[in-house]
Amino acid sequence: MAHAPLHDWFDDDFFRIPVIAVLRGLTPDEAVRSATRAWDAGVRHVEVTIETPQAVRALAAVASAAAERGVAAGAGTIISLDQLDAAASANASFTVSPGLDDGIVEESIRRGIPHLPGVATASEILRAKAFGLSWLKAFPASVLGPEWVKAMKGPFPDVRFVATGGMKAASARTYLAAGVSVVGLSSDFSSDEGAAAVRDLLASVAGNAVRG
Repeated sequence: MAHAPLHDWFDDDFFRIPVIAVLRGLTPDEAVRSATRAWDAGVRHVEVTIETPQAVRALAAVASAAAERGVAAGAGTIISLDQLDAAASANASFTVSPGLDDGIVEESIRRGIPHLPGVATASEILRAKAFGLSWLKAFPASVLGPEWVKAMKGPFPDVRFVATGGMKAASARTYLAAGVSVVGLSSDFSSDEGAAAVRDLLASVAGNAVRG
């Protein structure tokens, strides 16, 4: 089985900030506005889910804006190789999937596109680790809950979880305290007030890290 340094890319440059913005169902202009709110709040990585052709256009617009700012934009909800093609054509820096598909992982490795697969069981974590992946998406995080993360960190202490799905800035601290490395937030970036809450979250997390 192929072993490519996808997780090395994540470790070296990805997720230094414990929040990623996840944008869904927006027009290109709306997506760029929400992404800009996220970047202004201190978030470096934005994921645009690409369930529809319009969403691919939104991804391309955000990827272009991200390149100008020196940050990264990725494609989410990758569940087919066709979507992987679309993500690459839109200049996505990384891809995210709600589940773990061997074919998508293998093709991502072949192309050298960092891929974050979704997991919800110990068996899926083992399959991901067999590919050499150590960064995984806990999905849907709001259903799995912080206790699931604590339980999985026991047998898999080296796995870094990104919690997405129904997450809010108000509940993010609970998941980060449970051992999650990054929380994926969505609706918070639809308004300046929500983005301010994310900015406050990042400031408090950074403050705790300094004191710790």
